[in-house]
Order: sequence, then C-alpha cells, then structure tokens
Amino acid sequence: MSESILTSIKKLLGITEEYTFFDADLLMDINSVLMILHQMGVGPSEPMMIEDASATWSDFFDSKTDINAVKTYIALKVRLMFDPPQNSGHVNAINEMIKELEWRLYSAESSENFIVDEEDDSDAVSSSGLSTKSIRYRIWADDVW
Repeated sequence: MSESILTSIKKLLGITEEYTFFDADLLMDINSVLMILHQMGVGPSEPMMIEDASATWSDFFDSKTDINAVKTYIALKVRLMFDPPQNSGHVNAINEMIKELEWRLYSAESSENFIVDEEDDSDAVSSSGLSTKSIRYRIWADDVW
C-alpha cells in the first residue's frame, strides 16, 4: 500500500509514470476528489492534499480494506474531469459506478459511526411469549448523546 497516489492514478488512466506533462492537472483533480472523500468522511481525519508523487496510499489509509474502492473512485472521478469519454453511454456507465462507490464508501464509513447496545430484557415478553432483546442504535458523535 506504499504505492504513490499520483503514480497509481496515472497508471489507471493509461499514463506512464515518466510522462509528467499533465501532473499539475492530475494533482489538481486528485486533490478535488480527496476533498470530496474527506467531506464524505472517508480517509484521514484531516483533509489531505498531495503535491507530488511522494504521497502514498498509506498516507491516506493506514489499514483499511476498502482502499481499492477508494482507488477506483478517485480514478473514475479524475477520468471524468481530466479526459472524459466521447461516448455518452460510457460517461453514464462511469457515473453509475461513481454513484455506487460513493454510496458504498459512505455506508462503510457511516456504519463505523454507529454503536449497537444490546440489553437483555429478560422480563420483557413478546406477544408470542418469547423474551426479547432491545437493540438501540446511537449515532456516535462528540456532541450528541
């Protein structure tokens, strides 16, 4: 996971690592997508901005398993900003994939912000005569309880 963010996005876009003519444009687009991910709650707690090929995926995620979804998301968003396909069907397919990845990434990050409390209500009995457990979901936030 120590691969350069810029280099891996360039590879996914079909640009060789040695070709640096578009690096400034790609960095601007990648940073825009990193800002979007930060607003979704994905990635480090502080907003991340990359300036060159030295920034790595481990700088963005330490040990997350959904790093490949993030790589794909960034590559697709940058592709649409940097070099959009001419075919509208292809653009629509990319947009649908982006929407799905946004939903999945947002859902994965949101589920980490929920705490499940199980209380054994041994004296509570349902209409069928079985004991019940109450499960309460509380949103985890510093200012909400």
